[in-house]
Amino acid sequence: MVSGLIGKKLGMTQIYDENRRLHPVTVIEAGPCRVTAVKTKGHHGYDAVQLGYSEVQERKLTKAQVGHLRTSGQEKLLRHLREFRCVPDCQVGDAVTVQLFEKGEVVHVRGTSKGKGFQGVMKRHNFGGGPASHGSMFHRAPGSIGCSSYPSRVLKNKKLPGQMGNKRVTVKGLTVIDTRPEENLVLIAGAVPGPVGGLVLIRKAGG
Repeated sequence: MVSGLIGKKLGMTQIYDENRRLHPVTVIEAGPCRVTAVKTKGHHGYDAVQLGYSEVQERKLTKAQVGHLRTSGQEKLLRHLREFRCVPDCQVGDAVTVQLFEKGEVVHVRGTSKGKGFQGVMKRHNFGGGPASHGSMFHRAPGSIGCSSYPSRVLKNKKLPGQMGNKRVTVKGLTVIDTRPEENLVLIAGAVPGPVGGLVLIRKAGG
């Protein structure tokens, strides 16, 4: 059984349930995905299903990608390919839709967080900073970062300024509020990582 889907984040909204409770939800266009490869433990060393999502023109793919998709018998070329570890019960070319998920099901959603560029320690690591008054000469700097005579270097894993965001993030334990198969939409309670239009992976909590 396939344990997940590839989708695109469309944004957030809010809906009422049958008890008239308001839920903030993230709308995700999930699938339909095509099975582009099936991997078995006997042949590949593990069980998995490779899914493809989002049609694309041939000129936007490499020859290796086009060859892989043509070999698998795909009529339409797909931009995004991802593997989902599971016991395969499908064949190459099968379609997987949002009907995979049920209302009230718990899922894990993975995406790439928004990039915020190069940031200092106060924004990146929530440092308190120095006195804000005039004359202190120490406001937003990181402060001391190492010893002097020994070991005469900066130790690894120090919290310093640098690239913030633009990392793969997984939010676990989110609930599926509703599915709309006719529109390929999944409504998930709460926020998921990434910008509007960003690629996300939705996995079953047990998958």
